[in-house]
Amino acid sequence: MAMTQTELLHELEPVVATELDRHEKMAKEWFPHEYIPWSEGRDFDGIYGGEAWQEGDSKIPEAARVSLIVNLLTEDNLPSYHHEIATTFGRDGAWGTWVHRWTAEEGRHGTAIRDYLTVTRAVDPVALERARIRHMESGFVSEYGTMLQQLAYVSFQELATRISHRNTGRASGDAGCERLLARIAADENLHMLFYRNLLKAAFELDPSQTMRSVTDVVTTFQMPGQGMDGFARKAMIIANEGIYDLRLHLDDVLMPVLRQWSIFDKTGLDGEGEKAREELAAFLARTEATAARFVERREERRARIAARQ
Repeated sequence: MAMTQTELLHELEPVVATELDRHEKMAKEWFPHEYIPWSEGRDFDGIYGGEAWQEGDSKIPEAARVSLIVNLLTEDNLPSYHHEIATTFGRDGAWGTWVHRWTAEEGRHGTAIRDYLTVTRAVDPVALERARIRHMESGFVSEYGTMLQQLAYVSFQELATRISHRNTGRASGDAGCERLLARIAADENLHMLFYRNLLKAAFELDPSQTMRSVTDVVTTFQMPGQGMDGFARKAMIIANEGIYDLRLHLDDVLMPVLRQWSIFDKTGLDGEGEKAREELAAFLARTEATAARFVERREERRARIAARQ
């Protein structure tokens, strides 16, 4: 008989305490202000009578700029994310300690990225602020109704965010930007390890229900920023640059986490668990074919552009 979500929360609490202790030992204290080239800053127009932002101010390529904006607006929705995990995991005991620690660490990311973009004039600050307001007005509500589904989602999402930050930094062509995003990516990696290890423990408690949750998430996964204005176009620009695309999502996010959980070696599954695993395998096969086609077409397009040039 499947365990209830409340039973799973209680059974996993000792694992949360152990993982929290490991996290606190591994996490490096860092300060956003140390990653910002403050001496490059100058006044904008308005109260201080400075210079309005113009396109030529930015030294970062368009695709990296688009990715930075998407990453930042995603980080900005932290109040909604906090509400989601606090409602699901609770605010008491080890779970509550983790919820608040995670929120505090994530809060640095938006602060640091926005300061960097503003000081270096990498993006239009007026457009950025308007986009922030619109995105946060829509908030974020998880489509996953169980604790196991949400654990599976954040296991993949934290790793996806790490990959996106690291590749955005490299694509920026800016040493300072790359340094900052590498630092943020290190936080995201530790968060991924926390959630991934929790779900691994959940497999030991209720393998079939956990398998179903993983399949539900993998087959419907979307990044939390997908609700922002013009996301589809932004995502395509990011994918065409190779910052984050389906090939990376499959090879660097889905498969490493699934291998860590030994998904296809898991024993003790009931009929529903086996069915979920078969659905997952079929989905991964379809995704592999789609990712291969995307990369092939991208390379053909790049070759045509290079030939014209």
